[in-house]
Amino acid sequence: MNPSMLMSVVASVPEGGEPSFSIAKMMAIIVSAVFINNFVLSRFLGICPFLGVSKQLDSAVGMGAAVVFVMVLATLGSWLIYYNLLVPSGLEYLRTITFIIIIASLVQLVELVLQKFSPALYDALGIYLPLITTNCAILGVAVLNIDDKFPLGYSLINSVGAGIGFTLALVLMAGLRERMETANVPEALKGLPIAFLIAGAMSIAFLGFAGLGG
Repeated sequence: MNPSMLMSVVASVPEGGEPSFSIAKMMAIIVSAVFINNFVLSRFLGICPFLGVSKQLDSAVGMGAAVVFVMVLATLGSWLIYYNLLVPSGLEYLRTITFIIIIASLVQLVELVLQKFSPALYDALGIYLPLITTNCAILGVAVLNIDDKFPLGYSLINSVGAGIGFTLALVLMAGLRERMETANVPEALKGLPIAFLIAGAMSIAFLGFAGLGG
């Protein structure tokens, strides 16, 4: 989100009070997180699962849903613990390790749920499911919400938008890579090389949304 948009949202929070929520501000945050400051294509966070799980469309959608779930719960837990435990205790410097512990715990929960209710998706995601723990996009959302001084409501909205943006990038990438499987790709570019070229082209394409920030 560009600085002017951020300042307009933060300025809406009265001193010592609750923010004045509006549909326009919520939509601005979501559009910014999905298109303008997409965590994969603009901030370059979460590249590992983006490249690793984007080979098939089904697994990409499943990974995207899991990331959205973890991202929202991680934002909720990290925000509450930061402002209700770390700040009053003067332990703000422990926020990174605290957020990582919260994310790791949530990923374990997602693993158990998928293993129980969707074994096929669990097997399809494979090693990339526990790698959500080290997905820097999730940690990045939690940290940026604190740095931008978002109230809890806007933090959750921002995390939803960031998760949708991650899923959008993942699904687009999976669709393009599936098409590449039947395309006449030079031998030297097959696999990750063509994936990197596609990712670069997508990042350039998303630059076109920068004007939406005004």
